[in-house]
Amino acid sequence: MTSPDDSSHDSSAPREPDQGAAGQRGQEAADRGTADQGTADQGTEYADRVYRSVGGIAGGVLLLAIGAWLGIDAVIRGEGRTPWVALAGLLLAVPLVVAFTVRPAVYAGADRLRVRNPFRTITLPWASVEAVRAGYSSEVLAGGAKYQLWAIPVSLRQRKRATRRQARAATEDPFRRTSVQAAVDADDERRAQADRTIDELRSLAETHATREGAQGAPEVRWAFEVIAPAVAGAVLLAVVLAIT
Repeated sequence: MTSPDDSSHDSSAPREPDQGAAGQRGQEAADRGTADQGTADQGTEYADRVYRSVGGIAGGVLLLAIGAWLGIDAVIRGEGRTPWVALAGLLLAVPLVVAFTVRPAVYAGADRLRVRNPFRTITLPWASVEAVRAGYSSEVLAGGAKYQLWAIPVSLRQRKRATRRQARAATEDPFRRTSVQAAVDADDERRAQADRTIDELRSLAETHATREGAQGAPEVRWAFEVIAPAVAGAVLLAVVLAIT
C-alpha cells in the first residue's frame, strides 16, 4: 500500500512537465512579442522627418493656377504670335514657380540630412554637418560649405511676436510660480517655428553623428529636371520674340 503522502506526490508529478512546457511556450511568445515590438520601434525610429513650407506651397499652387488660366486663355483666344509667346512663357515660368515654391523640402533621417533646394539636392551625412543655424535665413554648414534651407524660411515677424509673448509671460509670472517643465514647454511654444525646427535638426545632428551609416562626405546633385525645361522655355521665348 502507498501512503497518502506518496499518492499525493505521484498525482502531482505528471503536471510538472506540463507547467514547464507552458512556461517555455509563454516565454517564447514573450520573446517573439519583444522582437516584433523592437522591429516596429526600429522602423519608427528610422522614418524620415520632412520639413516643408506650407505658405510657400500654397503660394506656388495659386501662382500655377493663375498662370495656367492666363496662359491657356492666351493660347486659345490669342492672335498672331501671342499663342507662341504664351506657350514659351509657360514653359519658362512653370518650372521656376515649382522650383521655388513646391519643390523645396528637408528630409532628416537616421543617417543623413537631405536638402532639396530649387536647383540642387544636397545629401549630408550627419557626421559631415558642422552647424545648423538660423539668422536671417536657415542654413547648414557641412564640408566647409554653406547650404541654404529653402524649405525652412525665417520670419522676422514671427520672431518679434514670439519675443513679445515671452516678455508678457515673464511679467505675468515674475516669481516662477509654474513648474520648471511647464515653463520650458511654454517657452518652446512661444518661439518662432523656424527656430524650433533648427533646434530639432541640431539635436538630430548631435545624436546621430556617431552612427556608422552617418559617415561620409556631402553630395550635391543639380536638378536638371527643373533646369532643362526652364532653359528650353527661355530659348523658345527669345526665338519667338526675335523672329516676330
